[in-house]
Amino acid sequence: MSTVTPARLHHLALTVTDLDASVRWYGEIFDVHPLMDIPHKGGLGRILADADRHLMIALHRHEDNDGRLCAETTTGLDHAGFAVGSRADLEQWQDHLEAHGVVRSDQADKPLTQSPIADEPYASVLVFRDQDNIQLELFAPARQ
Repeated sequence: MSTVTPARLHHLALTVTDLDASVRWYGEIFDVHPLMDIPHKGGLGRILADADRHLMIALHRHEDNDGRLCAETTTGLDHAGFAVGSRADLEQWQDHLEAHGVVRSDQADKPLTQSPIADEPYASVLVFRDQDNIQLELFAPARQ
């Protein structure tokens, strides 16, 4: 039996319709900032990171993007989940998201909406969506 070095997430890469608008939005929401551009065939990727480079997000623009919104019901990304320390942190995130145009709703089912915090047995969860309808989630440990 061979042993491999455990993998860890290096970055999250997302395809967006408007690279500049998404760079601004993800920068405001996650306090990540452009590090470098990565040209690729048919488009451009922009790498964003926080100051310690613990959170890295790559946003990609493809010239042949048809402009449709993301849908987790199709093959590909369902959502990206991020950890926070407590339910109180999620409450602060609700206000932070709202201050950046992510409106509170009964459910996060369209671009720039956020759901109420759901207290599940496994965690407290805040679901929200970016302008391309990509579903993002914040998780806090379950209350004991």
